[in-house]
Amino acid sequence: MSAAVLEQRPQILARAAQGDLESFSQLIDPLLDPAYRLAAVMLGDRSAAEDAVQEASIKAWRKLRQLRGDAHSLRAWFLSIVANECRMARRTRWFSVIKVAELPARAPEELESSSDLHRALMRLAPDERLPLVLHFYLDLPLDEVARTLRVSPSAAKSRIYRAAKRLRADLTMEEVF
Repeated sequence: MSAAVLEQRPQILARAAQGDLESFSQLIDPLLDPAYRLAAVMLGDRSAAEDAVQEASIKAWRKLRQLRGDAHSLRAWFLSIVANECRMARRTRWFSVIKVAELPARAPEELESSSDLHRALMRLAPDERLPLVLHFYLDLPLDEVARTLRVSPSAAKSRIYRAAKRLRADLTMEEVF
């Protein structure tokens, strides 16, 4: 975000909450890339990630007045909406049916090109993967991870630690074989 937008963010947020679409667009545009990256990792499908971010953007527009706190909490608030959209997408039956139907047969060279870390990360449950993605991939500080997950900072820290420990154990097992 540019310095001018950062300084004017409270005013832009107020205008957006009153229904100004241009102000909302100024606020949400810098958050779309991290939101898409989060959704892509959680869902493992680019098209589904785009749909989740689009749905989250619509929900954010509708519920902008419910944003608690100041303009600095906007990123955590929006990413939590994206994470919830991803959870809902994974929960619905159609997503699993489409996901299975779209899986092409992979050539051996494609399987080798996928990194060990990526494969181990995708083996984690989505709720275990989410804190790791937020903290290490999107580079969010611990307090924003906590706000996004709607937990205390110490709970967020322990979730990151447990997920990283499980991921580390999974990677270590692969290296042995």
